Amino acid sequence: MSKEKIRVRVNGKDFEAEVEPRLLLIDLLREELGFTGPHVGCDTSNCGACTVILDGYSVKSCTMFAVQAHGKEILTIEGLAQDGKLHPIQEAFWDNHALQCGYCTPGMVMSAYYLLSRNPNPTEYQVRRGITGNLCRCTGYHNIVKAIQDAAGRMRSKA
Repeated sequence: MSKEKIRVRVNGKDFEAEVEPRLLLIDLLREELGFTGPHVGCDTSNCGACTVILDGYSVKSCTMFAVQAHGKEILTIEGLAQDGKLHPIQEAFWDNHALQCGYCTPGMVMSAYYLLSRNPNPTEYQVRRGITGNLCRCTGYHNIVKAIQDAAGRMRSKA
């Protein structure tokens, strides 16, 4: 099968790769580029563990081909922390015990990031709607919702 040369910017760094047209974005990120934060959870796009930000939009990286990301900017959970300091969303998840096994956490954090970039002061209902594409099999979502609202307050206070 022929390969296509693509360029992507991941977490502020430029990368080039030669990929088969059928390679999924999640596989490019994890296997080719070494960004293992996004997880493969279900292979059906239901769980959201693979969620990343692509040109400002939340996408499930298991549902798109790597060639579709050519020329685009991708933010993964690895790109949130800056200068060794956790992002306010990551801090809030930690402080509010919003994870158990942690498998869904990267996708959940990235969905929260997208939500808060669009709505800096969401209601509980809006938070719950904002994370509907992400499944957590360990929690009852209470602490996740609490963490996202806490993060919203932290981010507003920094603005």
